[in-house]
Parts: sequence; structure tokens; C-alpha cells
Amino acid sequence: MEKIESLNLLHRAFSVFLFNSKYELLLQQRSATKVTFPLVWTNTCCSHPLYRESELIAENALGARNAAQRKLLDELGIPAEDVPVDEFIPLGRMLYKAPSDGKWGEHELDYLLFIVRDVKVNPNPDEVADIKYVNQEQLKELLRKADAGEGGLKLSPWFRLVVDNFLFKWWDHVEKGTLKEAADMKTIHKLT
Repeated sequence: MEKIESLNLLHRAFSVFLFNSKYELLLQQRSATKVTFPLVWTNTCCSHPLYRESELIAENALGARNAAQRKLLDELGIPAEDVPVDEFIPLGRMLYKAPSDGKWGEHELDYLLFIVRDVKVNPNPDEVADIKYVNQEQLKELLRKADAGEGGLKLSPWFRLVVDNFLFKWWDHVEKGTLKEAADMKTIHKLT
């Protein structure tokens, strides 16, 4: 975090929001061994594209979509054929900064990727402590508990920014099948 602040370091990231055919969102609780934000609840999968040709392709956020497919397998055991790259819909980008524990933190340009698929899930315990599907009402209850500090429940800062700024509006598009109409990849939303 010290280098992020002093050098204004920034890196690319992606956040996947995977919904099943009942339009429930798959959430994960990050494992206790994660360097940043251990044991917090977050969206389906969050990570960073690697510096490799397939994950550097800017056109239609293809690099981020390729990275998302790779990390869904790494973290949640979701086979690539369950999440075809062409099925991810890039909805937007946000820029945010968040300290984790004083030493570590994030400063990211985050690609927000949505996908509606029924998938097989086999979480990697080194990456994921728990998973659950939630509908909109269950997510609102989770937010209430996190805000009240019930049971030590915490949400990742990037997930909370997406929830507070976009998620419920975009969820309506998920249910209507109109996600592409909500996409805005030109704007970079600067959120704190």
C-alpha cells in the first residue's frame, strides 16, 4: 500500500458476476490464506489478467474475459466449457483504491464481467473458504448484516462499490435478458 500511495501504482483487474438460470448470484468467501482481504465475501471471482498475449487483448475486453475463464477454473473449479469466453458480457470499468491491512491493498482498473450460466463448482480451498448463491433479497440481508457487523461478516471493497453503484440496476437487466443494453465500456467510473 505504501508503494501504491507513493508511486500511484495501478494494475488491471476483473470482477466476475456469475448468475445461474434462476438469476441467483454466486458469491465466494475468500480463503483465510489470501494476502489481501482474507475471509471477506465478494462476487464470484476477482483477480488480475496476467502479462501474456491472450490476456493483453484490449478489443472487447477479450484479455480480461480470457483471464476470467482461467481464474474461474483456478479458484472455483468451473470448467472452461461451462463459461465460454464469448458468453461474458463486459458491462463497465471502475477505478478504485482500497487498503487491506495497512501493508497490502489494491489500486485497480477493474473490468466488470457478467455471465449467466449454470455451472459445476468445485472450490479450491487455497482460494475459497465458502460459496453461496443469493437472490436480490438475500444479498440485501447480507449487506444489512455486514453494515451491522453481525458475525464478523465483511464484504470486499470492490464488491461493495459495485453493489452500491450498479449491481441492482444491472441485476434487473440480467433477469430481462437485456444486459448488453446496460454496457458502457467507454466510461471509467472513478469510485472511492
